[in-house]
Amino acid sequence: MYLGLDLGTSGVKAMLIDGDQRVIGSANGTLDVSRPHPGWSEQDPADWVRATREAVSGLRAKHPAELAAVKGIGLSGHMHGATLIDAEDRVLRPCILWNDTRSHAEAAALDADPRFRAITGNIVFPGFTAPKLAWVAKNEPEVFAKVAKVLLPKDCLRLWLTGEYLSDMSDSAGTSWLDTGARRWSPELLSATGLSESQMPGLVEGTEEAGRLRAELAGEWGMAAGIVVAGGAGDNAASACGMGTVAEGQAFVSLGTSGVLFAANGSYLPKPESAVHAFCHALPNTWHQMGVILSATDALNWHSGVTGKSAGELTAELGEALKAPGSVTFLPYLSGERTPHNDAKIRGAFIGLGHESGRAVLTQAVLEGVTFAIRDNLEALKSAGTTIGRVTAIGGGSRSRYWLASIATALGIPVDVPADGDFGAAFGAARLGLIAATKADPLSVCTAPKTAETIEPVSGLAGAYEDAYRRYRALYPAIKSLAH
Repeated sequence: MYLGLDLGTSGVKAMLIDGDQRVIGSANGTLDVSRPHPGWSEQDPADWVRATREAVSGLRAKHPAELAAVKGIGLSGHMHGATLIDAEDRVLRPCILWNDTRSHAEAAALDADPRFRAITGNIVFPGFTAPKLAWVAKNEPEVFAKVAKVLLPKDCLRLWLTGEYLSDMSDSAGTSWLDTGARRWSPELLSATGLSESQMPGLVEGTEEAGRLRAELAGEWGMAAGIVVAGGAGDNAASACGMGTVAEGQAFVSLGTSGVLFAANGSYLPKPESAVHAFCHALPNTWHQMGVILSATDALNWHSGVTGKSAGELTAELGEALKAPGSVTFLPYLSGERTPHNDAKIRGAFIGLGHESGRAVLTQAVLEGVTFAIRDNLEALKSAGTTIGRVTAIGGGSRSRYWLASIATALGIPVDVPADGDFGAAFGAARLGLIAATKADPLSVCTAPKTAETIEPVSGLAGAYEDAYRRYRALYPAIKSLAH
């Protein structure tokens, strides 16, 4: 058996798989986010330990014999968080999370230093770890002076599980301190934020051993002491391992609260000015690119709240067959936009409203607006050297066949719908635990799920979609001056 632990923003998920990668069971522990000031987002790392105990105890209650047979553990977690540890392994302050924007000024200052984009291959976003440490140095100097180690959230869990200070390449690529091409810390960038390599965890690949389970915890959970704990991955790379998106040319589109277009790369292809993330993957000698839009199903949920109709009711009104885009265009920038604009201040809009613009017309425009934002991501990835021939769709929005037909037509590529199953970050983490424990070939383990259905582009609407996308592209520069 193999155990995957995924530390999410709202909870910890523990998943057990067997040697044939069948899911045996899963359980969850709950988490909350603290927002003490506008733009702040924090968690107490002690709550991560509590939630992990809850999740593993939930598994043990249902599957004690299977848990006792665990041979490897993999970790996944939300990225970019700053967990500050002193010389006695005490947490110095609550972890500053990925969606905390307090360090926007520090991020802009670091991004203005050309070394950061040149070495990391990425823009320094406010959510990344380095600007958070710059904020702490400026606003909490007494805390900064005591920092012995800076750990990412899942690696803080690893310290509790194993006693080791270690991280993997994929998670570390989101700090703004990693030399992403060379897969090592950059002393130059650390020095620019008043830190040294001695304050960083050691680095391993996500498939490698990165500590062993402490005897005390093994006894508590009815497991053997000394179980291998894998390097693991940041949450998106772990999800990609779960989806089998690990080799050149493989890609997925995630229609969750936010939207992600994720492509695996066999080489390092940075293009920071496109706001594409170029990170190390969880597998050795593999990288990935990722475009992110901040409101995907969130845009439909907003429309649902305004109209008083559920998302399912709204999409049902459109029928099954894809329609040509209408005269109304929606810009889904409800909380700013990441790729390709890197614009926190831009806001959404409906353009082209008329007396005839009823609810179904607006629903269609909302879906198309998110579709065109994903097309923006595809164009950004293309400009960075990535070719995508097809994508697999995941996330809550992938239940709408209309939306998937819209995406297939706008992107001009087939969209595969996986057979039912849970292929998320916890499953990917469990796969990494299996690889680290058994030394199995990563590509033979991280295979793609069976495809239940393929949605092909509607060729007769390709021209209409291209025209509508050109209109969409022209609107961001037109409204940017109004939002800033």
